Amino acid sequence: MTEPTLDGERRAEEVLPDPPGGGEWSIPARIAIAGAVAAVCVAVVVHALAVFLYLAPSNTVSRQNNDEINEYVLPEFEQNWKLFAPNPVQQNVAVHARAEVRRNDGKLTVTGWVDLTALDTSQIKHHPAPSHADQNLLRRAFDFYGNSHDQNGAPRGERGEISEEYLRRIAAHRLGPELNGGRVNRIQLRSVSTPVAAPDWSNENLNTNPTTRELPWWTVFDEDFS
Repeated sequence: MTEPTLDGERRAEEVLPDPPGGGEWSIPARIAIAGAVAAVCVAVVVHALAVFLYLAPSNTVSRQNNDEINEYVLPEFEQNWKLFAPNPVQQNVAVHARAEVRRNDGKLTVTGWVDLTALDTSQIKHHPAPSHADQNLLRRAFDFYGNSHDQNGAPRGERGEISEEYLRRIAAHRLGPELNGGRVNRIQLRSVSTPVAAPDWSNENLNTNPTTRELPWWTVFDEDFS
């Protein structure tokens, strides 16, 4: 006579089915996983290569594919060495804006220059956790504009046009649609670069006179203020 415990074990073995396929992945699943792994590897290689060519000294490959490299890297993956030697930043750059206003009587007037950088700085000082916009939005937008325009102020392709629109909208938001009793019609920006004076212990004699670069007047539209 069979013991009850053994009969119970036999009944359990008979009732429980075996796992299908022995627990292995099906062929379609294997193909999907292999494809996903391959796509990730390709993406990693392309990203690393693009960033390397962006940071590396100018060469044949980077010159021939300059537009494609910049299109991929900028602005999300931009990296630079401005904080370090051999060319650390040695000047303070302030961005100013002024507006051409059309008053209710139809006359056009021009406002004085407004130091937008000083306004951002006032929001940063003594603030334990200043916003990213106050720290970087205006500065990066102006750098973006400068890097996407030539010495004559002409935009370099579509990125130049985008940078101009971006900077114009930032200035429009800062100044607002109405000033001095009239409607803002056009906006102009300028940069004022002041070299940092040498420390007292240095014998270096630096010219600390500021230099100014004025951008052209830009017509603003209703959507620039929205």
